[in-house]
Amino acid sequence: MRRFATAIFLSLAAWTAHAAETAVTLPPELERVLRDYESAWQRKDTAALAALFAVDGMALPNGDRPARGAAAIAAAYAKNAGTPLALRALSFSAAGDMAYIVGGFASAAGRPDFGKFVLVLQRASEGGRWLIAADIDNMNALPPR
Repeated sequence: MRRFATAIFLSLAAWTAHAAETAVTLPPELERVLRDYESAWQRKDTAALAALFAVDGMALPNGDRPARGAAAIAAAYAKNAGTPLALRALSFSAAGDMAYIVGGFASAAGRPDFGKFVLVLQRASEGGRWLIAADIDNMNALPPR
């Protein structure tokens, strides 16, 4: 009986871990944020990246200082933008003029994630475009010492 219970527990744990990594389908207006982010990042268009943010938006890039406002965000992203990037949503919620997306990022769609992110979004106006209020990202593993 103990082996059976252990097997059930391990099966549920494996299923739960897999379910937590399964991508979710976003509403089109939230999906647009991810695709615009990927596109601007890959083009190393830091001005376009910064334009995805609210006026007082913040980027909290992995291993770097927080950046607030378009100029600081563009400067922060200039260090790493231009590399391949594929974003996928793992969870999201939207209510009123606030939303969030929790996800993972990889070098290409279908590849294992090497990091994760949380985007906090706000609507620019009633029924308007979603803008990033905060972008928090980090790598899945610490860099080697």
